[in-house]
Amino acid sequence: MAEFIKVADVDDLEDPGKTILEVSDRIVVLIKANGLFYCIDDVCTHDDGPLSDGELEGYDLICPRHGARFDVCTGKAKSLPATRPTACHEVKVENGDVFVKVCEDD
Repeated sequence: MAEFIKVADVDDLEDPGKTILEVSDRIVVLIKANGLFYCIDDVCTHDDGPLSDGELEGYDLICPRHGARFDVCTGKAKSLPATRPTACHEVKVENGDVFVKVCEDD
C-alpha cells in the first residue's frame, strides 16, 4: 500500500512551475499552478516521451515531442495524438511540506 512521501517544501517551486522527481520508484512531475500542487507521471501516453520537458500552460502540460496536452489536475489527455490519460497521484500540503502518494498500478 502506497504512503505519502515528502517530496518538497512549498517554496521549492515557482508558481507556475514544475520539477521532475522519483517517488516510490516512479518518475513523476510535481506541478505548482495557482498556489496548488499536482503530480502526474512523467510519461506521454502517445509515445512514452518525458512530459517534464514540456511547457506548462495554465493547467495543461504539453508534451514537447508532438504537442499532446495533459490536464495536470487529472492526468487526462486533452488533445491528440495522445488519447489515454497519464497517471495522476495524490498530493497534500502540511506545515509547508509537499507530500505525494503514488497511485496503485491497474
